[in-house]
Amino acid sequence: MAPYYFIAGSVTILVVIGSLMVLSASSVLAQATQDGPYYFAIRQLQFLGAGLVFAIALSRTPPALLRRIGWLVWALAVVLLILVQTPLGVTVNGNTNWLEIGPVQFQPSEFAKLALIVWCGTVFHLKRGRLHEPAQLAVPLVPLGGLILALVLAGRDLGTGLIVGLIMVLILWFIGTSLRVLIPMGAAALGLVVLLVYGSGNRMSRISVFLDPQSNTDLSSQPMAALYALASGGWWGLGLGAGKQKWGGLKDGAHTDFIFAVIGEELGLFGVLLVVGLFALLGWAGLEVAMRSDKMFNRVVAAGITGWFLVQAIINIFVVLHLLPVLGVPLPFISYGGSALMAGLMATGVLMALARDTPSARAYLATRAPRAARPRMTSVMAATKED
Repeated sequence: MAPYYFIAGSVTILVVIGSLMVLSASSVLAQATQDGPYYFAIRQLQFLGAGLVFAIALSRTPPALLRRIGWLVWALAVVLLILVQTPLGVTVNGNTNWLEIGPVQFQPSEFAKLALIVWCGTVFHLKRGRLHEPAQLAVPLVPLGGLILALVLAGRDLGTGLIVGLIMVLILWFIGTSLRVLIPMGAAALGLVVLLVYGSGNRMSRISVFLDPQSNTDLSSQPMAALYALASGGWWGLGLGAGKQKWGGLKDGAHTDFIFAVIGEELGLFGVLLVVGLFALLGWAGLEVAMRSDKMFNRVVAAGITGWFLVQAIINIFVVLHLLPVLGVPLPFISYGGSALMAGLMATGVLMALARDTPSARAYLATRAPRAARPRMTSVMAATKED
């Protein structure tokens, strides 16, 4: 059960750190634009409460049930992503990736990541005896998984599209797909990314700023402020709430995509290494679940969820360190965002359910199951039988 507890423990600490840092990083912006300094922090706690309910429910859900609804969640994800392209879709910062239904506004692409992973687990579980055939690997993953990717990219959300594409590649790699298949797929994906970047002036500006920050000082001010925040944090940081770059240098990204910079400034190298170490622990535990599992569905889904968390965290951290152009990818469990937080917690619940279903965990839980109560013979009953 060690992976189970490491998953629960690492995510719990990450969520606690995230809640504290959202409060600290968002207070300035919330005071200026909302009703008070606690606006974003309170909303994050509300999303956290709802996400925990789903996470606990999914952690007790039998993986066999999740496998049976794989196609259903894929269809639901496709429908929601299509609705984003209708008048129900909402455009934020140039990306049409939000869906507004009545009073509820959420980002379907975040939940589509989990749906894609569960669906892949269902598909490859059914094909587990024929995974050595390239055609069985490509169909239906490439056309139907590619449909989800295309719908995400249709909303001009290249960052989320990149995560979705990497999830598909990681799942294919984990199930043993030959490099002769993965390398052409990777080359084709890279070519698509280049075309999408070249066809957008905003994305080309981000690339130019990444290569030469002096080419556009307005766009480069935010990533440069992230570096200043990390550089000024020192070993132990300036103290929780004492950061300076959230007062305008990081603009409106202090509590979202650049929250890692605020962690470095206020908690120092200690806080940075703590967050990195927690993601490393989560990655080890998730891959341990995948390797211990004796069912193809469990192995694929555990590896897919773990890969999702790690790849997204690495991309976000690399952007803050100015090792990648700005992609608009949140830091899992820490950045502000209801859809991302709830989707991450739901995926954690699924991962915990898979951790409970490994052979060693099943054997351990069986020994701890309460035994049926045995009837106790009282002295009165014994005397009656003797009479």
